[in-house]
Amino acid sequence: MSLGARLKAILPEFFLQPRGVEGRDRLNYVRIWRYSVIGMIAVAVVPLIILAGINYYQYRRALKAEAVHPVHLLVSNNKRAISFFLQERQSALKFVVREKSFDDLYDPQILTRTMDHLKQAFGGFVDLGLIKADGLQVGYTGPYDLQGLDYSSQAWFKEVVEKGTHVSEVFKGFRGVPHIVISVKHLLRDGSFFILRATLDTEGFNEVIRAMDMSPDSDNFLINQAGVLQTASRRYGQALGRIQLSLPAASAESEVVEIRDDQGESVVLGYARIENSPFTFVAIKPSAHLTVESRGLLSELLIFTIGSVMVILFMILRVATSMVGHIFTADRQRIWALHEMEYSHRMASIGRLSAGVAHEINNPLAIINEKTGLLQDLITAMPDLPLQNKFMKLTESILQSVKRCSTITHRLLGFARHLDVEIEPIDLKVLLEEVLGFLGKEATYRNVTVDLTVWLGVPIIESDKGQLQQVFLNIVNNALEAVDQGGHVGIELKPSGQERVSVTIRDNGVGIPRENIKRIFEPFFSTKGRKGTGLGLAITYGIIKKLGGSISVESEVGRGTSFVVTLPLNSPAPKLGGGD
Repeated sequence: MSLGARLKAILPEFFLQPRGVEGRDRLNYVRIWRYSVIGMIAVAVVPLIILAGINYYQYRRALKAEAVHPVHLLVSNNKRAISFFLQERQSALKFVVREKSFDDLYDPQILTRTMDHLKQAFGGFVDLGLIKADGLQVGYTGPYDLQGLDYSSQAWFKEVVEKGTHVSEVFKGFRGVPHIVISVKHLLRDGSFFILRATLDTEGFNEVIRAMDMSPDSDNFLINQAGVLQTASRRYGQALGRIQLSLPAASAESEVVEIRDDQGESVVLGYARIENSPFTFVAIKPSAHLTVESRGLLSELLIFTIGSVMVILFMILRVATSMVGHIFTADRQRIWALHEMEYSHRMASIGRLSAGVAHEINNPLAIINEKTGLLQDLITAMPDLPLQNKFMKLTESILQSVKRCSTITHRLLGFARHLDVEIEPIDLKVLLEEVLGFLGKEATYRNVTVDLTVWLGVPIIESDKGQLQQVFLNIVNNALEAVDQGGHVGIELKPSGQERVSVTIRDNGVGIPRENIKRIFEPFFSTKGRKGTGLGLAITYGIIKKLGGSISVESEVGRGTSFVVTLPLNSPAPKLGGGD
């Protein structure tokens, strides 16, 4: 195919027309063609690009969640494990000071035997020291010569005296190796006290962390509040080295963020503060695989999107050219005929408009009703049709809606000519549920909770369903407008004495001032200012009275309003010519 033939396939004929076309010049057709192309591109291409962007964003978010969840789980589990490790050994020391007196622990043999029992039961204990209230260590068992040391000036000693317990950071101290110290205070009957101080090696922490390691490229370690490593790190060095990483503020809850480390590498970092200790657990996992996978998906999306856009653009140009070309040809053939028919066409349009206005509402409703009835007959004639019951329910819903629309138009006319009341059996529970179905989206949007409570033994009543729907729609809608965001509307249906039922609609909205309660059923009186017409409750009152019922209202400003509608089991027989 030559270049000219290809251009002819996607460009309209009038692009090559140097002169105007009678009745509509060339620029008009170019404008139509251009708008058609732009409109179809906006409908077809733009959503495709947006969808590709959304898919890429969702995939990125899913990848990030896939990386974040294991880190969050690891941090939470390790936090609990380390906290349990420390609490277990603190509890062991508390048990010792409760079970053994100062004199018992002062005995070197008993102190040594206690130390051996702690090692066998828990492991990780290095030595054990007994310290008097003046800070002097009077008893010690362990591999170091620490007997007689005075700790009264140490910060940890003051903390134990004030709080009763202390867990130290990892430090070397007199021992020259990384360790931590746990101390507990025990009060004596004479008001004095003594402290039992135990040293733990850090191997216990390392075992807990190694046991829950995620993968070879991950890194788990402990730091203190100053950012000093308390255990060894694969990426940042040995214990007691300062970490070169800007960490967020420690949180008691497990937190996971994506940051860049000191080497500029993107990592997923999880951290949590270990309660009642100076430690923060940190878990780091490289997120480079997220970038690689995201780039792969981005490349695939770009290839797919660009290819799809090119095909769509070609088809759009073909369709727009064909469509506008047909308009161009038809205009040339009929331009003179249109001139001759212009006057008669205008007159016919006025006639059709007049007839259309007369049947604007009722004719479409009649057509919908007829076609839906035919559709029901066709569905009934095909018993093997899949989802036949569902289709029948849908067509019945259409017929009910047509009937409802027709009823509404007749009721609008009812202000000039009254319509008869149609009495039928009504289950008020079902009717109220239908009303709430009409207003459900409004309640959900405004975060208003609506409860329906139905007492046992509520009988079926004989009344007019359409008018009762109008009554309860009006009252419930007023209740929804009266409450604020997050408010509550309660509906209660119950028997009321003999041969009557009552429906109570309560809200916790702004309420109605006492001086206005007596006037709310008056026509054209409204508490909504310019937003209300003042006819809703007046019409509601008239309908309820006509059906043989009654309505009452109680309200308190700032507390809410309660409407009580009482209806007879059998509404009075309709009067000839009676209506709304």
